[in-house]
Amino acid sequence: MEVTPVIAVGRQQIQAYREGGFTVAGTAHEGSLLVMPERTLPWRVTTLAAVTLDSMAPITEAEPAVELLILGCGREFAPAPPGLREALRAHGIVIEAMATPAACLTYNVLLAEDRRVAAALIAV
Repeated sequence: MEVTPVIAVGRQQIQAYREGGFTVAGTAHEGSLLVMPERTLPWRVTTLAAVTLDSMAPITEAEPAVELLILGCGREFAPAPPGLREALRAHGIVIEAMATPAACLTYNVLLAEDRRVAAALIAV
């Protein structure tokens, strides 16, 4: 029985993470990323302290709207910066913080379920 999720062609599946970057939908990227089902963008954030609502503008302005944001905090789990959870909730977005490796896996599972998910990934 096949258990590998089928991801529609053109969707931004995270295939790998490595020191300093990621591979998404067959393309290698350096640095942190914002990943949405339809596109992947560079993200100038390098530390959790630098994560702000302004840095999330591509997520909060996305069409169709994002419902769930997976925040990859780097090598280790840390809570989302103070106030960010409430600020995103005002945009109808729920945020879940976790270590970046777990965030990559979680995003892919939710993508396979065709959820309106995005990932904000700090490179490890």
